[in-house]
Amino acid sequence: MADHHHDHGHHHHHHHEVSGKKLLWVTVLNLSITVVQVIGGIISNSLSLLSDALHNLGDSSAIFIAFLAGKRSRRPSDEQKTFGYKRVEILAALFNGVVLIGICLYLFFEAYERFVNPEPIKGKIMFIVATFGLLANLISVFVLNKDKNHNLNVRAAYLHLLGDTFSSVAVIIGGIAIWKFEVFWIDPLITVLVGVYIIYHTWDVVKETVDILMQSTPTNIDLARIKEEVEKIPEIDNIHHIHVWRLDDTQIHLEAHINMEGNISMLELMEVRAKAEKLLHDKFGIDHITLQAGYDCCDNNAEMLAH
Repeated sequence: MADHHHDHGHHHHHHHEVSGKKLLWVTVLNLSITVVQVIGGIISNSLSLLSDALHNLGDSSAIFIAFLAGKRSRRPSDEQKTFGYKRVEILAALFNGVVLIGICLYLFFEAYERFVNPEPIKGKIMFIVATFGLLANLISVFVLNKDKNHNLNVRAAYLHLLGDTFSSVAVIIGGIAIWKFEVFWIDPLITVLVGVYIIYHTWDVVKETVDILMQSTPTNIDLARIKEEVEKIPEIDNIHHIHVWRLDDTQIHLEAHINMEGNISMLELMEVRAKAEKLLHDKFGIDHITLQAGYDCCDNNAEMLAH
């Protein structure tokens, strides 16, 4: 058996440190929004502001969980967790996604209640408080924007904040409409539209995290093509029992059996295996490769992709 991988440890460690600090700052900022919105919601009698405060509180705790998960994921592997703790971030991203969808469903219920029983609201206070919320959310979104494409955990937190930003816009529009024209129904309408938008985007994160946890073959990997390319190497008769999975949102692992054309020496075998590993790394972007090699092995399994 051979395990082949490239070490990007220092770069990833530094990147995670930066992401972690940003998540902590965003948590503190979001908690400040929650406090202001709760006070503003009580003074203005705005259920919209209170539900937005609840949204923010849920997001603050989710983002703090993302921060803790990021720290935990950097722990080195040990005898119990030989793959390390990287999947803690994937679990956090899944939890965050599910919580966000749950918050949206709750807001749909609240919106329905407000459609049925509109109450008098102090629109001016609602507008001022929501504007503060919008500015704070925009700062948070800006802070995490650069990291969202490199880390599923940060992306889930970013989507929470994006949802909060849209919620704040909805409450601002609702506040103006109520303040100037007493149009109470516009606020729940916008809340529903925002909720649908958030669920649509969050579903992708949930699906991706579930795929990783289920060790699904990454969408950009074609097993048939891997088999085809590896079997072009003259010394290899076939490759079978192929398993490809992602450890987290960056690391792709592969394990497989390769059956050799001839009964070659150990030295030649190592050279052929190195050739196969280089091909898998260069053509398919797979960093962690384990190949079991043999001659005239696995009868009747030569055509199997996975077992």
